[in-house]
Amino acid sequence: MDLTPHLDAIRTDLGSVLGTNEELAEAMDRMARPLEASLQLRLLDLLGDTALELTEQLPQGHAEVRVSGKDASIVYVGALEPPAPPLPPSSPDEEGGMARLTLRMPEPLKAAVEEAADAVAVSVNAWLVQAVQSALGRRQAPPRRGAGNRITGYARS
Repeated sequence: MDLTPHLDAIRTDLGSVLGTNEELAEAMDRMARPLEASLQLRLLDLLGDTALELTEQLPQGHAEVRVSGKDASIVYVGALEPPAPPLPPSSPDEEGGMARLTLRMPEPLKAAVEEAADAVAVSVNAWLVQAVQSALGRRQAPPRRGAGNRITGYARS
C-alpha cells in the first residue's frame, strides 16, 4: 500500500481548512515536511497496531508490517513450528466419567466436521473430542499489546 495518496489527501484536507488565509498557508508550507514525516510515522503505527490485532486473532503464525520507502504492506507469516498432533481420545476412566453436551452449529460447519472426521476414519464425536483437547492443550501466547513504536522486520535502502 502506497502511503503517498493518503498523505496527499490529508494535505488537501488541511489546505481546504486553511481557506484563503495567506499567513496560515505560509505557516503550513513551513510545517509541511515535518508534518508529513509525523503523519507517515502515525500511519505506520496504525498499520503496526492492525498487524498486532490480526496476529491475536490468528490460530497460527503472525502478521507483519513490511515497509519499503513509502510503500507498506501487512504480510501473513506462517507458524515456525508445526501444529501439535491431535491427542488420542481419552477413555472414560482417565477423565472420571463421561458428560453429554449438545452442540449447535451451522449446517456448512457440521458438514465440514463430518468430512474431517471421515478423512481420519473416526467418529464425529471422537473428532470433536480430539479438536477440543488439542485446542485446550495449545500453549497460550502472551498478549502482544503495548508494543509501542517498536518496528520489526527488514529494511533496504
